[in-house]
This record gives sequence, structure tokens and C-alpha cells, in this order.
Amino acid sequence: MTYIDGFLAPIKAGVGADAYRDFAAKMAPIFREYGATRVVESWADDVPRGTQTDFYRAVAAAEGEAVVFSWIEWPDKGTRDAGMAKVMADPRMQPDDTPMPFDGKRLIFGGFCALLDA
Repeated sequence: MTYIDGFLAPIKAGVGADAYRDFAAKMAPIFREYGATRVVESWADDVPRGTQTDFYRAVAAAEGEAVVFSWIEWPDKGTRDAGMAKVMADPRMQPDDTPMPFDGKRLIFGGFCALLDA
């Protein structure tokens, strides 16, 4: 059954959607190469600020930072586990070669088993 890796990240102030998309466009083929079936990057558009919690607070977004919500679809957890290990070991994914436009310490991520796909 489909397996999803979900991500929420604060994008550094001054990094626009086009610049982030360029970064993500370099990363997506690497995930696809190792078995991902789909990579989706979403720039915050209609994301309200809450009184108790919200997407911005979840990643401790500072003033001027944007938020992206992303997910990677895999055919199953086994493919994801093997593929993600290869992605993380791939030299193209090293921060020195491709600096991330977000603070990795505030990135929220997790793996999810699909329950419904309607």
C-alpha cells in the first residue's frame, strides 16, 4: 500500500517561491530515481495564523519566513525505507553541494501509511 513521507518546513526570509521551486526541482529526480512515485511541493497560500497553534508555529517560523508543505509518495514502506537510505547517502543530497533554503532543525517530517485514497 502507498507510503507517504510528509514534510513541513519554514523557508528562509528572502527565498521566494521560484527559488524554492528551483531547489526542489533539483531534489525531486533523486527521490524518483530511488523509487518515489510522486514528489509534491506546496507553497503556503491560504494558511491562517491560529490563536493556539498553526503551521507557522509548528516550525517556529520567524517574521518574513514562508512555509512549505511537501510529500513524497512511495509504492510501499519497503521501497521507501530502501530508497530513503539511498537518497540520504547520495552525494547530490549533501548540504555542502546543495544548500537547503530552510533550517533543517525546524523541519517537521514523518512517514505515513495510507488509509484512504479517494
